[in-house]
Amino acid sequence: MNKTKNSIFLSAVKVFSSNGYEGATMDEIAISAGVAKGTLYYHFRSKEEIFKYIISEGMKLVQDEISAVSNNSDTALGRLKSVFKVQIMIVHRNKDFFKVIASQIWGKELRQFELRNKIESYINDMEGLIDDAIKSNQIKKGNSRLMAYSFIGSICSSSIYEISNSDGDMDNSVESMMEYILNGIGI
Repeated sequence: MNKTKNSIFLSAVKVFSSNGYEGATMDEIAISAGVAKGTLYYHFRSKEEIFKYIISEGMKLVQDEISAVSNNSDTALGRLKSVFKVQIMIVHRNKDFFKVIASQIWGKELRQFELRNKIESYINDMEGLIDDAIKSNQIKKGNSRLMAYSFIGSICSSSIYEISNSDGDMDNSVESMMEYILNGIGI
């Protein structure tokens, strides 16, 4: 991503996060990015195109970071734990981006369907990691698709908790959340 597109990306995320999709304007994105409106239109024809770009690039960055850490463990369970940790850290570092995702996940607009497809791709990756852990008897057998959705839902909920209630000790919070999600609350 070149310097101008990166500036537009970062600014668009902030504008969409602050104003929502409907309230965001090309003028505000251009001002926030420090570019002329003509420069913005040179790179993107519409607000919709900018939105699709930030979702596509943002999810690519997330998946690249997750892929990098998931390849660093020798065990399937180790990969799940690594992915969990990095996902929490990614959400913590990119709150505005995930606020945009959360605000646009439901709806009937094309951009919302495309966003759900990107998330579905991520869930497919998680399902693969869970299948590997099941096959290697590191986690109990079950519906890996449901587990992937539950895992992602738990990560998202835990991330919201962490953002709202962080005491500054991120490592301890991540370890506690991982313990609850991977081992349950016990009865």
